[in-house]
Amino acid sequence: MRKRSEAMQVFEHSISGVLIILVMIILGYILAERKWFDEKSTKLIARIVTQISLPCYMVSTIMSKFSAKDLAKMIPDLRFPVVSMMILMAIAFALVRICKIRDSHAGLFSSMFFNSNTVFVGLPINQALFGSESIPYVLIYYMANTTIFWTLGTYLIQRDGGQEIKFDLKKTLGKIFSPPLMGFVVGVIFVLLGIELPDFVNSDLDYIGSLTIPLSMIFIGISVSHAGLNKLALGKDNLLILLGRFVCAPLLMSLLVIPADMPLIMKQVFILQSAMPVMTNAPVVANLYNADSDYAAVMVTETTLISLIVVPILMVITQNIG
Repeated sequence: MRKRSEAMQVFEHSISGVLIILVMIILGYILAERKWFDEKSTKLIARIVTQISLPCYMVSTIMSKFSAKDLAKMIPDLRFPVVSMMILMAIAFALVRICKIRDSHAGLFSSMFFNSNTVFVGLPINQALFGSESIPYVLIYYMANTTIFWTLGTYLIQRDGGQEIKFDLKKTLGKIFSPPLMGFVVGVIFVLLGIELPDFVNSDLDYIGSLTIPLSMIFIGISVSHAGLNKLALGKDNLLILLGRFVCAPLLMSLLVIPADMPLIMKQVFILQSAMPVMTNAPVVANLYNADSDYAAVMVTETTLISLIVVPILMVITQNIG
């Protein structure tokens, strides 16, 4: 009875966390449907989150929640998301052949299969469920995810467009060492060096960083509106992406982290991060290289909506892992 009661509490807590997120997504969707946002304002929201509020959030959270000893122990666990995504990529390649995914979708399919939306959806969901203690673990996964997406993921999407594949090291490094990641790095350096910021600076970082969650969710709501709910479908390609995001990825990550010596909350965050929706950057990159951006936009929408159902289930499943 006691275990059942605890499971119900976890389920109710996860439902509550998801509802917090869902309300903000719906708000963004409604405002977009009422034409409050055009393409420029949508891009502005994304820039504010990724280049201003999220870096501040990272510095503030890391400096307030972690010691140098904690961080030194945490960084080596970066290997778990890397290994997981490499295995998922191999599974995606196999599915492309076995299920005969058309050539114009093969690279995009593979990229969406093994990369997840670790910031715009993953960060708010983990924050709602676990609090700010989870944020550095979210960033560990983000480091691996963003590096692999802007190298291997982008390369695969380029192949779909039929253009000559070019690798621009400067642009790639610029995408990898993005403001959120640099905020994480700065926070880590400050902690390791024992640097303390003035109180007014800490307060500013807190205030600006607090914009991250609501703006991220409003952005997702706008993205869902722009993709169009009438375009949602469950074809073979779509179902396989859903299988990869919500079954293969969390199952594989569970097998990797459950036996590992790491904090329980890190295991839970890694499992949830692995099961996040398709990256919002996928349609942008697809459009840039003349790949099927509509297909990518539909998958972002479908996986985002379904993740709100999957998260509470994963929370109950992972409550007793150790």
